Amino acid sequence: MIRIDEIYNHTFWPWVQHNRPGIRVQHCDPFGRSDPDSVIGYGREDVHEHNYIFFFDQEPIHLSIHQPTFRKVFEDNGDITHTNGLSKPPTIVSGYLCTSERDSENVQQICAKYNWKELYYFFHGWAALDWYRGYDRTFLITPPSERRITKTFVAPNRIIAGERQHRLEMLYHIFKNQLTDNHISCPSVCPAEDISIYEAIKPLAAKYPDIQEVFSKQSLPINFAGETDHPMHSCWLSLFDESAESLLYLVTETVATGHRHHITEKTFKPIALGMPFVIVGTRGSLGYLRTYGFRTFEGIWDESYDSAEDDVRIARIASLLRSLDELPPAAKQDLFDQAQEVIEHNWNHFYNGGFEAVLWQELQEMLNGIDTDSGQDSQG
Repeated sequence: MIRIDEIYNHTFWPWVQHNRPGIRVQHCDPFGRSDPDSVIGYGREDVHEHNYIFFFDQEPIHLSIHQPTFRKVFEDNGDITHTNGLSKPPTIVSGYLCTSERDSENVQQICAKYNWKELYYFFHGWAALDWYRGYDRTFLITPPSERRITKTFVAPNRIIAGERQHRLEMLYHIFKNQLTDNHISCPSVCPAEDISIYEAIKPLAAKYPDIQEVFSKQSLPINFAGETDHPMHSCWLSLFDESAESLLYLVTETVATGHRHHITEKTFKPIALGMPFVIVGTRGSLGYLRTYGFRTFEGIWDESYDSAEDDVRIARIASLLRSLDELPPAAKQDLFDQAQEVIEHNWNHFYNGGFEAVLWQELQEMLNGIDTDSGQDSQG
């Protein structure tokens, strides 16, 4: 298992030094930052540096936010050129941008702008394996076979403004459809953007004219039992009692729009907790997850929302939740029992090495995709 906080200096940089000497490695530090000042790197003075790799693999790319970071990386590596022999003028190198976004239009646009080559591996899969290790040997999680389902879903929400407005849209549907007799959290002030939820929902008013009225009827903030101020729980599991009572975990992913596949450790929480899930993410998120050997819940309930366009996908999810919420407790229990085979498969795949084997093969293939010469000087 990779220690995710050491993946750059203990995994990537040693491999590059040994197998592709002369290539710089850069990434953002600490985790969660993506601004230009967060870019750090590794290089060598004892060999000719002829190319570079920028690992922008922790956060999704937002073109409106991250252009200065990419420009800084490009400019910082402007001293690297290909001489192509002494008789020809130098040319700018074609560096590498490594992300955890697959089939991403944003990645394609950035690479075209800076003449970079795309690399990909699933950073958040490794993060989940590291962060949720040991929870397979805990008594905090009620075994799925012993659970008595009384709620439809558990839905934690923390950062709800900025680029996370899809969470407000999902909450709008939850509130409007009176699905609040479930385990839900919702801040009154976004802890990351530090703005009121009533300010944050204003951009959604054109699509949902009654959104202010719907939110004003709620008593905010909504906290889980024993919690205040919506603490950050990314790197550990929690909500054990709430999860044990709920039919499914409503995962509101980091991104939910655009042509790209990008899921995070959030999707692996229900898998580690032994739960079914519905993902509020980009189109095709369930299919993307299945490419890593996991199974989803088609045949138990309708998963066609996953193929819906951005402007209707959340409404489709809300319709699914409403139909499940209307079921009597015995029917919810029956659905949960039907899901046991998939739950067990996903848990075993996550904890017993199957997922890690897929990730390790993918990571090695990514590294081997770096050119051996990478445009190195013929005189080098």
